[in-house]
Amino acid sequence: MFKVGAFAIIFDKDGKVLLCHRLDYDLWNLPGGGLNDKESPWEAVIRETKEETGLDVEIEKLVGIYSKNNKNDIVFSFKCKVIGGEIALSDEADEIEYFDINSLPKNTVPKQVVRIKDAFADKKEVILKIQGGPEAIELVKQGKL
Repeated sequence: MFKVGAFAIIFDKDGKVLLCHRLDYDLWNLPGGGLNDKESPWEAVIRETKEETGLDVEIEKLVGIYSKNNKNDIVFSFKCKVIGGEIALSDEADEIEYFDINSLPKNTVPKQVVRIKDAFADKKEVILKIQGGPEAIELVKQGKL
């Protein structure tokens, strides 16, 4: 069975990307997460962004679809824009900040860094990519991230 996730890539007017610092691990990541039962990826990204950041967003475009480590994990990355709400911490994020693409925190989820750069490149076509390498949580546990 596939695990499906959806994540928002949100740039501010200066081209900085919004990241959330997780409460459970010392990692920065994009707002988003897994789909609920009978939920589409585009519905999930809007819901997850609101839950994690307090922001209301609308989707501008699908940036890419990513497969993780040739497992049954599929991730949809959407470029979104803020249409309302205010940044608010949640039970999933203890910090929420915009970062320059060239100054992302060193403990940003590596696979998400690739997705952020793909969105920043602003290609017309949807990116389809298999992402290998260890999971970020394993890198944190090993003291490598």
